[in-house]
Amino acid sequence: MLSNTCKTAIKAVVYLSSKGVDGEKVGIKEIAEQINASEHTIGKILQTLVRQRIINSTKGPTGGFYIDKKQLTQPILKIVETIEGKDIFQECGLGLSKCSALHPCPIHNEYKVAREMIEKIFREKKNKRSL
Repeated sequence: MLSNTCKTAIKAVVYLSSKGVDGEKVGIKEIAEQINASEHTIGKILQTLVRQRIINSTKGPTGGFYIDKKQLTQPILKIVETIEGKDIFQECGLGLSKCSALHPCPIHNEYKVAREMIEKIFREKKNKRSL
């Protein structure tokens, strides 16, 4: 259901949340190493997350990426919608454009239930890592 880009974005935010909100800034290289992703991919993802105010960044020799207390309370759903789009939980599980309740795909009913459960989890769970 989620793209690798979205999973990587979630892992990056969870990693940043584990660093705390005491102002500790983390560089792209460290994040990439810790979540096993390429620096190039992480850089692009982090800039998208900064633009949407899911995380923060500062430039310069003491710069990096960080998360504040308010951002820790954001639901994971915000990350998912930023990367995947707001319609992610409305789409057909098989990717069919004509799938609907009137013309369901073979997995329509079961996938709808699963999709709604996943959306609920992402809405309720926050960025803060349970340590």
